[in-house]
Amino acid sequence: MKNSTYFIGVSPIAQALRKLVTTMANSAATVLITGESGTGKELLARALHDQSPRNGLNFVPINCAAIPKDLLESELFGHRKGAFTGAIGDRIGRFELAHGGTLFLDEIGDMSLDMQVKLLRVLQERTIDPIGSSRGVPVDVRVIAATHRDLEEEIKAGRFREDLYYRLNVLPVVTPALRERPSDIALLLDHYSRQFAIPGMEPVRFNEEFLEILTQYTWPGNVRELCNLVDRYSTLYAGQELDLRAIPLNLLPKGLVLSQSELIAKNPVITPQRMTPPPEVLAEMDDQPEPEDNEIESIIMLAQGMPQLPPEGLSLPLELSY
Repeated sequence: MKNSTYFIGVSPIAQALRKLVTTMANSAATVLITGESGTGKELLARALHDQSPRNGLNFVPINCAAIPKDLLESELFGHRKGAFTGAIGDRIGRFELAHGGTLFLDEIGDMSLDMQVKLLRVLQERTIDPIGSSRGVPVDVRVIAATHRDLEEEIKAGRFREDLYYRLNVLPVVTPALRERPSDIALLLDHYSRQFAIPGMEPVRFNEEFLEILTQYTWPGNVRELCNLVDRYSTLYAGQELDLRAIPLNLLPKGLVLSQSELIAKNPVITPQRMTPPPEVLAEMDDQPEPEDNEIESIIMLAQGMPQLPPEGLSLPLELSY
């Protein structure tokens, strides 16, 4: 298998997925990948392609949710010159581009019902009809589809065709949330720290307390959130060892703000000095008002479980990292 950051890990889940990819790769059957956003569905699809006999030909991804529904048909099947206003030449669609290889239909759950009917026909007949063409074009494509939606619930709601679901769901795979494999988090942090390290400098490191908290964090954005977080800190704190207590609040995910306050409350006397980002980041932070002593006290009291109303005007610059 070509290197895939998604498969880094020693957890039983990661090991099972690596084995599953090896088993599924040699098949031409359609695959349906489901799972939360940020869990690596496209990486899994690429791994299936890379291990398959089709790996010498194209892997063609398309996000069905990102393309307006009135343009998706042309994107998938192509069109002929003069087929509609603006069709000044022939256009090859994604199915033809993927001929002999793999087509990855991301966010298939967002496809309109009209397009679902046309896709079902292609999967059944292995022939596409470019817009404006009088003849079908045979295609040899392995289709891998993915969605973060519960398609069975979408079927009940009348938003997804049941027959298409069964046609896609020949080989089902579920990508697990990162919180379901906490033993892989340290390895992923190390991998991305090395990947994003500034040339000539050591990768960022996380001290023992910070690493333990990151392992316990629920990661709502999954691997994508972890990747973005490490990229951020690799840029701002290149070569440093990171202490959660020293990271400015606006550089933390919301879910880690209370963890930081709890650490400060446990031993505020030895709380390290705030880590200083580069000048351009520091300038942005200078625009934020300095917290008053009673604001800090309120945060600490909150972490200790003591009820306390926030001081008037308290506003913390919090941002999600994904």
